[in-house]
Amino acid sequence: MKVLVINAGSSSIKYQLFEMPQGTILARGMVERIGEARANLVHKYNGDVYAVEIDAPDHDTGMQVILKTLADNKVGVVKQISEIQAVGHRVVHGGEEFTGSVVIDDAVLKSIEHYADLAPLHNPPNLTGIRAAIHVLPDAVQAACFDTAFHTSIPQTAYIYGLPYEIYEKYRVRRYGFHGTSHRYVARRCAKLLGADKTQANIITCHLGNGCSITAVKAGKSVDTSMGLTPLEGLVMGTRCGDIDPAILFYLGEKGYTVQQLNTMCNKQSGLLGISGASNDMRNLLTLVEQGHDRAKLAVDIFCYRITKYIGAYTAVLGRLDAVVFTGGIGENNSFLRARICADQPQIGMVIDPARNTAKASNERLISSDDSRVKVFVIPTDEEAAIAADTCELAK
Repeated sequence: MKVLVINAGSSSIKYQLFEMPQGTILARGMVERIGEARANLVHKYNGDVYAVEIDAPDHDTGMQVILKTLADNKVGVVKQISEIQAVGHRVVHGGEEFTGSVVIDDAVLKSIEHYADLAPLHNPPNLTGIRAAIHVLPDAVQAACFDTAFHTSIPQTAYIYGLPYEIYEKYRVRRYGFHGTSHRYVARRCAKLLGADKTQANIITCHLGNGCSITAVKAGKSVDTSMGLTPLEGLVMGTRCGDIDPAILFYLGEKGYTVQQLNTMCNKQSGLLGISGASNDMRNLLTLVEQGHDRAKLAVDIFCYRITKYIGAYTAVLGRLDAVVFTGGIGENNSFLRARICADQPQIGMVIDPARNTAKASNERLISSDDSRVKVFVIPTDEEAAIAADTCELAK
């Protein structure tokens, strides 16, 4: 079965075409700058890259270009579009309603639209991508895979905020958590590397990129996660502030800041960028640290400290910790930060093997020493593979 995985943004569509259930990637690519005067298509297939400027005034046109390219005589990987039997869509917010991936129907579309006010930057473009795919592939099974679904197992003690309970009842203000598809994928891969069933392992998964989150996984289920009602809570991130005293916002509001200014500041001007005043890219910051940049060093120190604090807290939540997983752009590629984070908490029992940690490799691997009480892994995340697997099962 050929399954097309779609991740639609406000002005882009990322795609991968899988042969399932083998999980073979036949092609992948992206349409960027949808709605602008000239859009771009980058299409990767059979080890080659095809890049071209295109006209894509809307997502419908972008999807048509993708399908035409996939079936092209020269750069395509299928003879005809009808070979694509199913399409899996990444959807950021599914609220409390969706505990797993589902086949899309009118009711699901309405629910995705309903939760748009909780994820205004993500759900509307996700919905646009779904409707475009339905329009150009009307006979394919369409599935929605929610970032929040893995975290619906979190107990009330972890997801209810210390606000009047009627705020939850009326507005469903609670911890939802995000990056769920990534956390689920790496937790299950980690259990296999441990030689255990997913229900037998307690794991802390650290998804560290421009957006960062940590999840406590107990017996295969998410029991707590650092992101909250929105992806703003938790760790210090590239441009997001993470945990702060909410009274800061009231204080700044009294100083004349508008709600929109505060929203922009917390989401786009804070985190590593705001602290350092230089960059939201960890690679740039580490270079600046070597050059003696004090605020870059402060940003890196705070970033590591916050991760250390969450790992310690989630170790207490789990009771028994079997493994810690690093994934995401920073988690997979930065050996220096991995070593530092693990060294900062010897009481937990994570001992990094320097050679394993610094080895140049892109595959999943153990980086802790043989005598480490808690195993530490680097596992590249593959949300698209997880979405393809869910979609294949639903299509069957």
